[in-house]
Amino acid sequence: MAKKKWSNATAEPSAQDKPATLKDLLRPDILAGLKAQADAMKAEEQARKDAARAEAEAARKAEEKRLENDFGHLLEKSKLDWRKHK
Repeated sequence: MAKKKWSNATAEPSAQDKPATLKDLLRPDILAGLKAQADAMKAEEQARKDAARAEAEAARKAEEKRLENDFGHLLEKSKLDWRKHK
């Protein structure tokens, strides 16, 4: 007996059979407004991250500058090998 060939005859759903998405239901002007608002929020978030990064960098530099003038810190950091400077 020969094997039966099963064909994948599943018809692909047409565009009319697909369920409607929110993008399809909204008017184009509302959709454009929402996209603009999303872009503005992303830009605002990026600006806030950049400001936080710059603030952290400034704080790090200020701390480094303060420690440069702290004799105790410099003494701890320095090597006590006096033969190098002889």
